[in-house]
Amino acid sequence: MKVLGLIGGMNWQSTVEYYKILNAMVNEKLGKNHSARILLFSVDFEEILKLEIENNWPQIKKIMIEITNSLENAGAEAIILCSNTMHLIAEDLEKASKVPLISVIDATAETIKKNNINSIGLLGTKFTMEEDFYKKRLTEKHKLKVLTPNKNDVELVNNIIYGELAKGIVSPNSKKELMRIVRDLVSNGAEGIILGCTELPMLISQEEVTTPLFDTLKIHMMAAVKFSLGLE
Repeated sequence: MKVLGLIGGMNWQSTVEYYKILNAMVNEKLGKNHSARILLFSVDFEEILKLEIENNWPQIKKIMIEITNSLENAGAEAIILCSNTMHLIAEDLEKASKVPLISVIDATAETIKKNNINSIGLLGTKFTMEEDFYKKRLTEKHKLKVLTPNKNDVELVNNIIYGELAKGIVSPNSKKELMRIVRDLVSNGAEGIILGCTELPMLISQEEVTTPLFDTLKIHMMAAVKFSLGLE
């Protein structure tokens, strides 16, 4: 079993889910008392969030490269960014790393294509929905059409993620708004929805909607387990 290097803490609630799901998936595959071989570096999210708000991605990149190198030196055989937003610097980490980076974007795109979906709605932080790094990779590498909410709803989803879900708060009103935004994306042509923030499944589940939802956390962990165990 290969050792997986996780960069977490963005935020810790979702990192707990990464750890839990990863171990559960390995145990499901191997049985007995097997669990995942993991190295976890958990950051102080306040420090990272402050840099995100300041749009200081060069400093974030520097920090993440240092963490990646630390995990490699400790024996990690692949790197996993436990955050969709942090994939903004994924290509920089790929260049700086001696081991593979398991991309949540690529893993999600492959799952979408296996479901014969061509037009996908994207929900996540403002960075994920507005910056090019996520949409460009989906459109250029994977040939998917990507739809995002209008500007007001982008702000609303972003505020729900950082102001509520990142603090463990699940609001019925926010749930109602998110369901509305999903319906709007579907009415504009989305055949499925990417839950492109690891906290969003706290607010919406597949049982509540008929449109296919793509839980990036679970998809990411499935790709990580396949790598770790050498599965196809």
